[in-house]
Order: sequence, then C-alpha cells, then structure tokens
Amino acid sequence: MDDSGFMGLALDLARQAGAAGEVPVGALIVSEGEILGRGFNQPIGRHDPTAHAEVMALRDAAAHLGNYRLPGCTLYVTLEPCAMCAGAIMHARLDRIVFGARDPKTGAAGSVIDLFAEARLNHHTAVVAGVRADECASLLSGFFAARRGRTLVA
Repeated sequence: MDDSGFMGLALDLARQAGAAGEVPVGALIVSEGEILGRGFNQPIGRHDPTAHAEVMALRDAAAHLGNYRLPGCTLYVTLEPCAMCAGAIMHARLDRIVFGARDPKTGAAGSVIDLFAEARLNHHTAVVAGVRADECASLLSGFFAARRGRTLVA
C-alpha cells in the first residue's frame, strides 16, 4: 500500500473520532507495510489532554512491539502534528511522518513552527505534507461547521 492508501485508513480512524464527538483526527503507524498502531483523537472521552491521535497510535505501536522506540516506522496522520505530538514522535525515533491537512493554529511541522527542522535536536524525522490534504481538511471543516450548526457548502 502507498502513502495515499495508508492515509485513507487514517481518515477512517478520523471518522471514528468524529462519530464519538471528538475532533476528527486519525493516525496509524506502519513498518514494512504492516500496521503496528492505530489511534484517533480521544481527549474528551478519556479526560486526557494527551490523548491525541498520534499519541494513541504511538502507545499502540509501542505496546505491540514491546519498545518505546519505533525506528523504521512511519506515522500517517490526517492533521499536522502539534508541538506535543511532534515531541513524542521525535522521542519515539520515528523515521518519517506523513500528514494530510496543515494546521495554521498549532502545526509544529512548518505551519506555526517546525520542530522537525530544528538542527539542535538530536533526532530528525522526515516529513511528507499534504497527502490527501483536501479530504483531511474537508473532514475537519465539516465537523466544525456542524458543531456551529451550519451546513458547509462545497
């Protein structure tokens, strides 16, 4: 499966988050074509500010491998990671992240800041941005429009 296919699976996870009343963000971790971890936003339901999709996927993959380090892995996530998630991604030693929509308010992979490009940090994760960006952004805008009681016009 290619990056677009894995992002489609992350979009499915994002829809699960939206159905649960959470901001629709989904993530999965893959190594050599095998999905090791899945996650979607759950901070409201879990009463946990760290329960972002990326963190949930990292926890799942780490438990699957029995190791908190995840070298050789790629994270697919529907929204650009925030600073908290970027830090967790770097601590896990992921090789690569692939994200869909940019986050102009809290994005830490180039939109607001770029922690992955910070030369002073000891681990550098490659970043691929914009995979299925329109679908990812549309899912988020539709969710927030519905929350505000408005129908999004396409």
